[in-house]
Amino acid sequence: MPRGRRRLPASCVRVLRRADLIIHTGDLVRLAVLHELQQFASVVCVRGNMDEPQARLVLPELAVVEHEGLRIGVVHDAGPRRGRDARLNALFPDRDLVAYGHSHQPELVRYRECWIVNPGSPTERRRAKAHTMAVVERGRPRLIEV
Repeated sequence: MPRGRRRLPASCVRVLRRADLIIHTGDLVRLAVLHELQQFASVVCVRGNMDEPQARLVLPELAVVEHEGLRIGVVHDAGPRRGRDARLNALFPDRDLVAYGHSHQPELVRYRECWIVNPGSPTERRRAKAHTMAVVERGRPRLIEV
């Protein structure tokens, strides 16, 4: 999430305003960001390695949620690329979608009956080609540039 004077891009905010549920895959950095996101919709968030101590105390390492019939698992760090899809599928059995973060590298793959999604980041692109986030509509995820 943004630090200092930086904020969420306007295009990201437009998407968040239409959301029924926001899933954040960690690295809020400050707990105040959670409260900011809650102004848009309900939020499910896991702790990330960059979160301040107060946020790390409050946020879970893993989250499981069901929303509109979609069973979702959430974790920040999914570990090394090799074997990641199988590992996430085993960590969250019987999920329709597993979201993870940490790498900031957008990814959308189908593994068996589960979508594996890394939304990337709308604020901290790092080595990714663009600022991105994921949107799920009618049970189907897609990555969008913001």
